[in-house]
Amino acid sequence: MSPTLSTPGMAPSLFVGVDEAARLLGISRSLAYELANQWIDSNEATGLPAIRLGRRLLVKRAALEQMAGIDGSGASAE
Repeated sequence: MSPTLSTPGMAPSLFVGVDEAARLLGISRSLAYELANQWIDSNEATGLPAIRLGRRLLVKRAALEQMAGIDGSGASAE
C-alpha cells in the first residue's frame, strides 16, 4: 500500500490543521506553529507553507506531501 496523507474512503482536504501537520511530520506542535507563522511573516520565503483563515492556521497538504516525498496520488515519488 502506498503512503498517503488522506483518510481512507474520504477525499483529501486541501489543508490540514497545524496540530495534524506536526503529527504527520513528527515535530512538536509548538515548532509547527512557529514554522507556520514564520511562513506568513517571511512572505512565504521560509517555514511551513500555511495560510491564515480568521484565527486558524492551516498547512497546505500538497506541501506536506512534497516534504514527505509523496506525489498527489499517494505514491512515493522516488
